[in-house]
Amino acid sequence: MTDLVDLEPATRRMAEVVAGVPDDLLDGPTPCPAYALGDLLDHVSGLAVAFRMAADKAYPEGESTPPSGDVASLGDGWRTRIPRDLELLAEAWRSPEAWTGRTEVGTAQLPGELAGLVALDELVIHGWDIARATGQDYECDRASLEAVHGLLVQFAAPGQEQMRSGLFGPVVDVPSDASLLARVIGLTGRDPAWSPG
Repeated sequence: MTDLVDLEPATRRMAEVVAGVPDDLLDGPTPCPAYALGDLLDHVSGLAVAFRMAADKAYPEGESTPPSGDVASLGDGWRTRIPRDLELLAEAWRSPEAWTGRTEVGTAQLPGELAGLVALDELVIHGWDIARATGQDYECDRASLEAVHGLLVQFAAPGQEQMRSGLFGPVVDVPSDASLLARVIGLTGRDPAWSPG
């Protein structure tokens, strides 16, 4: 089993970024090409719940579905709901049992330790996406960045193109002296210099 990674710094930073989202930018672009800002917020709302359930190994009744990404599903109260769900997410992944055995997220069956790292990746990358889309600064703790970098390097290795497809774009090269955050962002197929225009 991997060493436990504390998701709380990344969930706290995500909550701060969400709190800084202006209402008039919900239809604006993000570095995640599939989502406008409101759609991405809905995705974050859904992934907070889905990955908490994965940690608890408590799955929804019926067929699981991936977290949505549609502003029409965001609903009222998202400014308080998302931070609350992020806090519960971090708490759930503090349990060593969350990182063991197999679990389910959306339609994917994953080892617990991989699911926890994927949750962290989602928090860090989409936290950066939202910050960039809204002109906010984004800092991330070193432990989270190192864990996400370790995960993403595996997806960037030769022969992993099929596994990478649909999850990340082609790797964006960054200077060798770039920050760890910039290297992480480049590994997802995003340009670390992205701006809304």
